[in-house]
Amino acid sequence: MNLPSVRGLFAHYVDYHRHGPLMFRYVSVLGFTAIPLFYLLRFTKADPGYDDWWIRAIFAVLSVAAFLQHRWPDQLKPFYYPYSYVLLIIGMPGTLTFLSLHHGGGPIAVGNTMMAAAFIMLLADWRNMIVIMLSGMALGTLMYVATATSPQMPADYIARLPILLVTLLGGSLIKHALESATAERVHQAYASLAGSIAHEMRHPLGQLKHSLEGIQQELPTPTTRTHLQALMTERLDEIYRHVAQGELAVQRGLQVISMTLEEVHARPMKPEGFTFLRAGESCAKAMQEYGYEDATHRANVTLRVDCDFVFRADETAFLFVLFNLIRNALANPGVQVLMVVSAGRVEVHDNGPGMSPDVQAHLFKPFHSQGKVGGTGLGLAYCWRVMKAFGGTIECSSVPGKSTCFSLVLPSATLAEREMERVATLARARALFDGRRILVVDDEAAVRFLTRHKLASIGAVVDECADAEKALQMLAQQRYDLIVLDLNLPGLDGYALAKRVRAGEAGMDRKICIVAHSSEPSAVTRIKTRKSTMDGFVAKPSAQGVLLQALCQAMEASLERDAEQHSPSPAGRVVLLADDNACIRKTVATSLRHSGFGVVEAGNGHQVLSMLATMDRCDVILLDIEMPGMNGLEAARAIRASALPCRQAPILMLSAHAGPRVLEEARRSGVDDFLTKPFNMAALEAKLRALPMNSPPISYELEENNQMETGMDSLLDKTRIDNYRRIGVLEELVVDYLPAIDGLLASVESAAKAKDAKTCCEALHSLLGMSGEVGAIALYRFVRKCYTPLVDEGRWPEHDDWTASLRTLVERTRQALGKSVMPAMRV
Repeated sequence: MNLPSVRGLFAHYVDYHRHGPLMFRYVSVLGFTAIPLFYLLRFTKADPGYDDWWIRAIFAVLSVAAFLQHRWPDQLKPFYYPYSYVLLIIGMPGTLTFLSLHHGGGPIAVGNTMMAAAFIMLLADWRNMIVIMLSGMALGTLMYVATATSPQMPADYIARLPILLVTLLGGSLIKHALESATAERVHQAYASLAGSIAHEMRHPLGQLKHSLEGIQQELPTPTTRTHLQALMTERLDEIYRHVAQGELAVQRGLQVISMTLEEVHARPMKPEGFTFLRAGESCAKAMQEYGYEDATHRANVTLRVDCDFVFRADETAFLFVLFNLIRNALANPGVQVLMVVSAGRVEVHDNGPGMSPDVQAHLFKPFHSQGKVGGTGLGLAYCWRVMKAFGGTIECSSVPGKSTCFSLVLPSATLAEREMERVATLARARALFDGRRILVVDDEAAVRFLTRHKLASIGAVVDECADAEKALQMLAQQRYDLIVLDLNLPGLDGYALAKRVRAGEAGMDRKICIVAHSSEPSAVTRIKTRKSTMDGFVAKPSAQGVLLQALCQAMEASLERDAEQHSPSPAGRVVLLADDNACIRKTVATSLRHSGFGVVEAGNGHQVLSMLATMDRCDVILLDIEMPGMNGLEAARAIRASALPCRQAPILMLSAHAGPRVLEEARRSGVDDFLTKPFNMAALEAKLRALPMNSPPISYELEENNQMETGMDSLLDKTRIDNYRRIGVLEELVVDYLPAIDGLLASVESAAKAKDAKTCCEALHSLLGMSGEVGAIALYRFVRKCYTPLVDEGRWPEHDDWTASLRTLVERTRQALGKSVMPAMRV
């Protein structure tokens, strides 16, 4: 057998144990407990025969070493799989064959050999099972011949070898068939999952495409004289409608992705985020916001509220359940859908083709569908999980060829629960609005009266007026904290009023919180109010709790923005930035200078100390950990122990690798705070603004940019790229980054080939930091996945072709970065 085939054979063994590392750990426990205990059986025999204590002791010690694999030195851990392979050969067929021959064969000896074969069937794939058994039996036979004074092959043992060979052959075939069946099931599961995602995403993507096409149709005919182009009012309304539909389609698509991940990982929903919903309002909202293909589909869905009720749930998840049921029904042409709300129940009826009883029995199981090409029924399985999380159920009754009805049974909220929610909402509103002034602007006297009544118990001073002109006069004469604004006002409408307020006319507070209160379609109105820089929107009519929650959310967000704007100005603040990667230094320094900070750059710890010795002032020190010569931790310790004028300046540590050990060492070195690369520049600037100048150490906590860890499936971090483009450094950054990344890739490949872990870690560290800072988020994640186990455990990536995958991802990243700079740029 040549070397490549030996490596391939061993690769099958490693792959067999990679996803079940506890299997061999359990076997090692059996090795150092049961094997020695079986030795006691020899004392029950009149003639115990050959004394095999020494080989049992050796096997027990070797098993203990296998059990303690997690305590092996890092440099030995890569040899664990070869060690376990040899241990199997020695411990199972080798030892048992050796003992069987020494004990003269017999039924017990044959049984022991069969037991070894059974264990090896469990502990190796069919190829390695054959190799381990034959190698072990050969080794055991050689050991017997070498140690026995007059070796003899027992006749009964030899006679039963054909049975063993048949067992091995049959076991190999069965094991091969089992592995093939498992692989096919995995393939089918992947295919089903891919089909499910494709099917579920088809509708939102189709709706988004429809919205974009609608926007294109409403745009004026192109011309080089752009100042002559104009949009008719009705066209603007259509564009807003298409934008709203496109945004809803994107939200639905994100919900599909979230639904798929939750279903695959069986993640439970957290009830902490549940709120009280009114069934009739929720169904009306679902019917209104569903992305219909055309007006005909919209007309085919109706709602009837027989008896409304309140229940506790997550609104987004409940709406998705209704969206899924509507979509399934409308998949059949000409179907009429009726949603009925009755006491504790929401029913979705349709007059479609129906389903047979056997289909209904499996309807809510994952990866099961009926009448859908490419679908897998994952949506209904998710609906079942959602309803279960709400404490309810989902049921289906169907008559083939006639109709289908899905029933959502929900536990109605008790009066006591609703009262607790009302009291909590009022307490939150009182804490926020007590003593503040609110202006209600609405041309309907009845609406103004009801709104004042809903706001009467929160401690605010509430004024009202019927039109925008009067509102402007009142805003000029009196300072208000919040405006509850109707949009359809006579004369000057709500949008125009908001525009003049934001312009600060007549000394008005342009930062005042504005919440739109309108009966216009909610999806379109949210787009318009956001464009008008309003802080929130609540639809009419609204219950007191819904209105207060909307006002609280808007006011809290407004106060938070105001606090950020009033944080200390970065002007005059001096930041010392130390990082051995020039590309990262340039990126961070440019962003900080653009925000008003003064930045001094250093490439290692020695340069930091030299610069601090010449600086009269340094407000913050940013240190990378991994730097040549003197690293960040050593520099921090040296700064704190020195007599430098800036020795008490806050130190923020920047690193792409932040395990508990590193954090604890950083704390002991005098580091005040920590940011994990790639960090969001806004998060870094917020930390810098919050720091007092030359302050004593602040509270220490690890902060990672969650956006970098979740929800980012593209090659690039669009927010970061757009920020670099905005401040004018993107092209220069990419030009510097691309040659550097090529050199680092070559270093990684060379070190990996030579199994030089230290050099590979250094190259991966630089590649990790650069990729994160430049916004190459997919490459950052892949490098981090390779880098972390290598630096923590000395363990190389599990797949042999990881460097090839890295090169492919680098090439894709190069293309994406090139396109982000200019479509025609060569990469």
